[in-house]
Amino acid sequence: MPKRRRFTGLSRNPVTDLILTDIALRGVARLSRHYAEKKLLKTRYDSETAKQVVEQRSISQTLLATAAARLATRSVPGAAITVVGILGKALYDRSKGKRDALREERKQLRAPVAETDENSAT
Repeated sequence: MPKRRRFTGLSRNPVTDLILTDIALRGVARLSRHYAEKKLLKTRYDSETAKQVVEQRSISQTLLATAAARLATRSVPGAAITVVGILGKALYDRSKGKRDALREERKQLRAPVAETDENSAT
């Protein structure tokens, strides 16, 4: 049986190897996450809009998402809290969208009435 060659790493110091591996893994994870986010957004928006949404995310949004992911992956109660928070946010966004649509509809219904009143006054 042939001898197996051992990979000795990039450095003689194992801590340095761990740091370099960590940097590489984080870089690959970030690139793959951005790719997946853009692909997901492209199903609903055009390519340029999807790119802008991903690249213009603020530091606070990124930190909040990271904190939520860590909370969700470390314990069952953390996962439950994160799921409830995500569902709450989704329901809030949907209800806000419906309220905004109703307001817009009411504005459109009032506009012709105002024009009709002006025309009858003259």
